[in-house]
Amino acid sequence: MKTIQKTAIALAASGLFSTVAFAQTAPAAPEVSPITANVTVVNDYRYRGISQSNFKPAIQGGFDYAHESGLYIGNWNSSISWISDAASAGGSKNVSAPIEMDFYAGIKKELIGEGFASDLGVLQYYYPTTGLPSGATNPNTTEVYAAQNFTFGPITGFAKFSYAATTLFGFTNSTGSYYPDLTVNYDTGVWGLALNAHVGYQYVAGNAAPRTTNSSLYSYTDYKLGVTKDFGGGLSLAAAYVTTNAGKTGSAYNYTSPTNKNLGGSTGIVSLTKTF
Repeated sequence: MKTIQKTAIALAASGLFSTVAFAQTAPAAPEVSPITANVTVVNDYRYRGISQSNFKPAIQGGFDYAHESGLYIGNWNSSISWISDAASAGGSKNVSAPIEMDFYAGIKKELIGEGFASDLGVLQYYYPTTGLPSGATNPNTTEVYAAQNFTFGPITGFAKFSYAATTLFGFTNSTGSYYPDLTVNYDTGVWGLALNAHVGYQYVAGNAAPRTTNSSLYSYTDYKLGVTKDFGGGLSLAAAYVTTNAGKTGSAYNYTSPTNKNLGGSTGIVSLTKTF
């Protein structure tokens, strides 16, 4: 479940640049490719503050195609374990869902001004799953989103609102769930370091709780503070502190691991990303 990375797709710039100097034409600069790809290794895949890999490392990767018109499409994937973990905790031992596949498309245009791109799109979370028990809500989810990116000198970021047009990640009767979030980055200008901050609120609609009729049981706020080091050549290293206020019902965490650990508990995240 890629968030921030999905909506912050740069507009591709294509075409040739040339200039005339001393009656000679300089060599044309190479075209910028509209296709980018990325691969990441991370010690714990956290999405909206909740571990998707049961506190274990994950490998991730995808690609984006951005047309000069502002239209874009992309795919992003990650290893996961949360679906099989949850099924196992519920007594279904043969459920397999080892990967998350996200497909998204939209349009991004600088309607306000340079550095202020507006973004509208749709995102499909797809989980190839076998052995799902009869009657279980399918975890596949469709969200539509709107985001406004901003730039103020060394400060960049975006405000985004995501709305679930289907049930959300296997929660019963959860169509209409939503997630507003804000991400801010500050380029320090020192050693390629940027400071990162994020806050979001996941509202889970409807009677989505199997242990209670409280529709807000699974709703929570997540936070992240981090730093990113840009090594150049598309290689970056990120470290962050991630936490949520996701709580308990009785003695059980609302987002629990097979060993009753809090999947939304505070932790440190380290990831290495290569962009091509």
